[in-house]
Amino acid sequence: MALEPSNQQYSPSSWVNQISSLLNIGSSLDMERGRKKMILKPILISKNLNKNVEEEAVLLSPTSQMFHEPDYNVYVLAIMGWKVPIEVDAMKAEIQRTMLKHPRFSSLQVMDEINGSGKMRWVPTTVNIDDHIIVPQIAHDNMDTDKLVEEYISNLSTTNVDMSKPLWEFHVLNMKTSHAEATSIFRIHHSIGDGTSLMSLLLSCFRTTSDPTSLPTLPVSSSKDKSNLSLSNNKKTIWSLMWQYLIKFWLLIKFWFNTVVDVFLFIATALFLKDSQSPFTTTRGYKWSTRQKYTYRTISLDDIKFIKNVTDCSVNDVVLGITQAAMSRYILRRYEVEGKRKFLPEGMRCRANVIVNLRPALGVQTLAETIEKNVKVIQGNCIGFVIFPLTIAQFSNPLDYVRKSKTSMDRKKHSLGSLCTFYVSKLFLKFFGFKGAAKLAKRVPFQTTLAMSNVIGPREEISCAGHPLVFVAPTCSGYPTGIMVHVCSYAKKLTFAIAADEGIIPDLNQLGDDFVDSFMLIKEAALSKLRTKAD
Repeated sequence: MALEPSNQQYSPSSWVNQISSLLNIGSSLDMERGRKKMILKPILISKNLNKNVEEEAVLLSPTSQMFHEPDYNVYVLAIMGWKVPIEVDAMKAEIQRTMLKHPRFSSLQVMDEINGSGKMRWVPTTVNIDDHIIVPQIAHDNMDTDKLVEEYISNLSTTNVDMSKPLWEFHVLNMKTSHAEATSIFRIHHSIGDGTSLMSLLLSCFRTTSDPTSLPTLPVSSSKDKSNLSLSNNKKTIWSLMWQYLIKFWLLIKFWFNTVVDVFLFIATALFLKDSQSPFTTTRGYKWSTRQKYTYRTISLDDIKFIKNVTDCSVNDVVLGITQAAMSRYILRRYEVEGKRKFLPEGMRCRANVIVNLRPALGVQTLAETIEKNVKVIQGNCIGFVIFPLTIAQFSNPLDYVRKSKTSMDRKKHSLGSLCTFYVSKLFLKFFGFKGAAKLAKRVPFQTTLAMSNVIGPREEISCAGHPLVFVAPTCSGYPTGIMVHVCSYAKKLTFAIAADEGIIPDLNQLGDDFVDSFMLIKEAALSKLRTKAD
């Protein structure tokens, strides 16, 4: 879809001014958001200080630099539970042996002082590992350690990593919780990479528990074409061939129509189209708090696959179905408490901003080999967005949530919407710079109900420096939305990590329980359907 202005109707400057005026519709967003987290300014460096450093310096990609704009200072938080207490020295040695060989984990992000272009660069530096490994001393006698860990993670959302060192930290909490014997939080600035590239890099530090010499492997998605348009050779008459090409032509038209609609909805959402008011959305004049709250729930991946087989859909369809069911339970409960029993959830606009990785992952094996050979492999941010409609309703059959997700997702799969949103963002970046593109990137999550992401984890149980891993729950801080849901698989488990502004969702643990309860109801409905077929 061509998005360039027509020379006959608009000049480039007038076209940019018109879009800028439309963006000013949401200019009050920056004032409303009002986060008090201090944004650290990039270090200034002179080109004349060190010519060798200048030669090695690499510019940050536009998307990576956009993550440094005010109110868009995003960090990736990888919450990991361990089966044994963490030996800090052993973990420190493993991180130094593997991860520090990656250039982005051993480079500063600096801004040139002379050219005044506002562009930032990666500059290699010597890393003091002790500055990045943080072991807080927390007294937890006769205290709920689960709440202590959640509070510690929430406090991380109010701070930043010092710009005078590479933008990552590894926090160690050696206290037993109901989830694990110890917990660690890997905090990484989003400018270093997206979820897929960071997951591959993180797994390069691990080995399988069954074989300490083997690297983890990621599941390979097999694409199955369920539509069989081919005909047997003895039936390929002229009419059957015409019918076959006619169907393909119709599918092509449908494909491009879906793409145009998805791009239009993305732009409309960025400019004016906002979701209906609900407990998950903000009102005008709402003052954002300085903290985000976090919770996570783990369920069986085998049970997810069982539901997938019974409903003839994908794992993502089941995950989205569980999300819709959990949100429906929470919203209906909140409205019942408030006495608004005449509320009709079917009429509300509720959408998820699904973040999609557009670049194939390098792979754990390939990345580990390149790190061992000291080859500089740079993977940054290459992400698109899918605006996914969520059904908020109370179904008598819980499997209807999964069916609704499958219907919507099948349409999204036959579209280039996510790829086009990436190029729309690049177009805004070209004409409006980092600030304009960051404003667009902030508007989309602000106008939708929640942000969602899915990261594939290893198939086997893994360990790092002799520490077996129990679960991994990736999430974010600083993302401009009221609620986020991140999903990550690991071995035979699937973890939902839920993050929310504490002023919007005061009872986040209740929402986490709603995810588990919804999963159990859908699983029971799938079992009932299987029993009915057997009878």
